[in-house]
Amino acid sequence: MATKLNKQALSHARQLIKDGKVQRDTRDDWSEHAPSAEQENKFIEKNGFTEFSHWHLGLDAEASKETKGSVTFPFGDFKKVHRCAVVSLESRAAQHGHDDIAQAAKKLLEEIDAD
Repeated sequence: MATKLNKQALSHARQLIKDGKVQRDTRDDWSEHAPSAEQENKFIEKNGFTEFSHWHLGLDAEASKETKGSVTFPFGDFKKVHRCAVVSLESRAAQHGHDDIAQAAKKLLEEIDAD
């Protein structure tokens, strides 16, 4: 898989954190806080796929463009950055050798925890 860091999503996450749009939840909360497939579809229908991609730190260049399979490592619920999502994605990115994404997530956690 040719997953690379989505720099636009990283900028989006940083701006959300700067604006105070953060849910400071615990690590295991993401399974309950993650948007459902239906919520994702509604968001895409209303806002477009580009905006949807801005909520994912990973882009898979080998996947079909503008499909859910082309984005990975979500960090929020389309309103806020969730700390639990960033913790989870940092761990998964590191496990799968996506060092640039893991490093970006680590820096996001530092920004979240600085407040």
